[in-house]
Parts: sequence; structure tokens; C-alpha cells
Amino acid sequence: MSLTARIGELSPYLRLLRPELYYMDLTLPASSAILASYLATGGLPELLPFLIAVIGGFAAITSSYVFNDCCDIDIDTINLPGRPLPSSKVSKNSALIYTVFLLVVAGAAATYLNPESLATLIIAAAVITIYSIFAKRNTFLSFLPVGVSYGLVPVGVWLAFDPAGLLKGSDGVILPLPAICFGLMICVTDWAFTLGGVSRDVEGDRLKGAPTMPVTFGIPFTARFVTFWWIVGVIASLIIGWSAHLGPVYFAGALTSGLWMLTQCLDFIKHPTPDRGGKLFLNGSNYRAIMFGSMIFDVILCIYVGSYTSILW
Repeated sequence: MSLTARIGELSPYLRLLRPELYYMDLTLPASSAILASYLATGGLPELLPFLIAVIGGFAAITSSYVFNDCCDIDIDTINLPGRPLPSSKVSKNSALIYTVFLLVVAGAAATYLNPESLATLIIAAAVITIYSIFAKRNTFLSFLPVGVSYGLVPVGVWLAFDPAGLLKGSDGVILPLPAICFGLMICVTDWAFTLGGVSRDVEGDRLKGAPTMPVTFGIPFTARFVTFWWIVGVIASLIIGWSAHLGPVYFAGALTSGLWMLTQCLDFIKHPTPDRGGKLFLNGSNYRAIMFGSMIFDVILCIYVGSYTSILW
């Protein structure tokens, strides 16, 4: 059975959370927590805070998906009529309540972990709300707040395990270099990731007057723009490994999956169609999930195999 068919059998409330992106959306907070704890303490995070961080991060990410669907029902009726809202399997009011529920879960998790994480969540939620309500319908630069919001996810999780100390008196280091690189890498790759999906949705955006980049400048231009940011993101992923002194498993996973991702971008440039943009959207999810998974496995090896990192450093 195909992935599409399996997703179609899920509850509409689970489908609102984008099951095709679950792996990426779970491994992002997981890898952030594990890397932050490793660099701060030399070990893995405690199990309960780790699980709370993963659940909270996942709830924060998916709440933005549900809210965006509430704002885009008219566009999705054209582009993705089978989604729960345009197909009337879930009402808009129910979806808004669902959004609030997910945000409450994320907020409760952040509050338990660290007030600095809660502050980061509030900023991220405000930024993505600007995108969904205002930016998408008014500017071709609407992808910018999406990347900023998503890039704050690893920062918020990081602060839960390696606090900046702003509330207790900072030691001068708000975030270490690997955390900054991690947030920036997610930000720029999410610009590219989002524009792949927007290229898929170009017909509905054009008919409903949303001046997205593919609508304004065309998909061929968008394909080249997307490729540039994926190149920057792959380079940034290697800088994360260098700054955190990770081992060969991470570099092998990040580099191999990154090069594969760039071949997908080149194919998008050769075939700048809405369908290929949609496939690149899923390609981007798979690439980042592999990178996050490589990071998790590598950190575990760094902790339990003492001589492991000496291969590179």
C-alpha cells in the first residue's frame, strides 16, 4: 500500500498534523535536545525532560500546520481538496480548537522545561501567525517568517537543556555556536522547504490572489532560489558538526543526504513544475530527518565509545 493510501486511512485529526512529515518533526526536537545535553553535560538528557521536549516541540510544529490550514481553506479547496478542512471532514472551528490544544501542550512542556523555552515558543508562534494571517496574502517574501519560526524550534529546545541564564544573570554566552548554526540551518532550509510546497500550490495561490514567489516570479526562478538555500543549508549542516566536534557517522549522514538533496534540487531546476515542487517538499523532509537521525546516532556513539571522535579530531 502506498504512503498516500495509508495516510488517507488515518483520522482526519492525525492527517491535519501532516503524517508524511512526522519523522522530521519528531527528530528535530529530539536531536536538538540530545546535542544540547551532550555539549552541556557530556551525556544524554534525562528521559522525562527529553520526552517532554520532543512532545512539546512536535506539538508546537504541528499547531502551525493546523492553523495554516484554517487560514488556507479556500486555496486548499483548489490545490488539495482531499485535506480534512476543504473536504469538510473537520470544521474550521474544530481545527482552531485543535490548534489551541496543541499550543497549550507545547506551552505546558516549555513552561516545565525552562521559561526561556516558553519565551522562544511565544515568539515563534507569533511569527508563524503573521505568516498565516497576513504575509502569505500580501507579499512574495512570505516564506521568511516561516523559516524564522521553524528555526526557533531547535533554539527553544536547546535552552531547555542548556539555558542561556538570562533570567538568572548571563555568563555572557547566550547560545553556543552549534546552537546558533543549528537554528540558522533550519531557518534557511525551511525557506527552501516551504517554497517547494508553495510551488506545488501555485494554481490555487494565483486564483486566490496570494502573491507567493512562484506566482510572482514563476516556478523556474523559484527552483533556482530554492537550490541556493539548500546549498547554504547543506554547508551549514557540516558547520554544525564541525563546531560540535561530532564524529564520522554524522558527517557521512549529513553529507550523503545533503548531496542527494542537491541532486533533487537540480532535477527541480530541469523540471520546474508544480508536481516536482511538491516532490521536492517531501525530499526536503526526508533529507532533514536523515540528518537529524545521523546526529542522534553520532552523539550516542560519542558518549559510549570514548575514542570514536578521535577519528576526525
